[in-house]
Amino acid sequence: MTTLGKPFDIVCFDCDSTLSRVEGIDELARRAGAETEVAPLTAAAMAGELALDAVYGKRLDLVRPDRAAVEWLAKLYVEKMVPGAVESVQTLRGAGTDVHIISGGLRQAILPLADTLGVPVANVHAVDVMFGGNGAYVDFDRDSPLARPGGKAEVCRLLGSNERSVALVGDGATDLEAREAGAYVVGFGGVVVRDTVKLRADIFVAGPSLTAVLDALL
Repeated sequence: MTTLGKPFDIVCFDCDSTLSRVEGIDELARRAGAETEVAPLTAAAMAGELALDAVYGKRLDLVRPDRAAVEWLAKLYVEKMVPGAVESVQTLRGAGTDVHIISGGLRQAILPLADTLGVPVANVHAVDVMFGGNGAYVDFDRDSPLARPGGKAEVCRLLGSNERSVALVGDGATDLEAREAGAYVVGFGGVVVRDTVKLRADIFVAGPSLTAVLDALL
């Protein structure tokens, strides 16, 4: 809650294991037969044991998701939405809150989920992936702040300009970075509970429905 007791001007949600029950890169790795190499890297990064930039490119090099794989993940994100996700976004927007998604995931895969939730395209902050003319994986946006440590703080700092109050809801260590930008961090454990988030978030909500975070935000 803001110090004035009013709703936050902006509420941001992580995507993986927050809005949707899946970890996108791990699902892509499973599809590509690279799960045993990729999943431990994801777990270490989300627990704060490895810096994000130490694993980001490495995971994508192992998986090399083509356009068809990213479209498949986009459908999975929607199919596996966390209970209460739609209601939470609708309630916040109805209260006049500007809702954003901030994720280190692939932007093209997240956009259909955002559309389902009613989050505008301009409010989706994620990492673009590039494909060749045949739909093969080429690269990702290596300039994106969300592919390196401190990226979520950087985005929250921009959103919070003009003294707008910002909150971020997420499950991983990278979400805690938003505190560096003055954002209020709501740790969400409805999909997975990470000890570092439980200990260091401004408040921790167990779930399982995402609507459980609304008391902390409104």
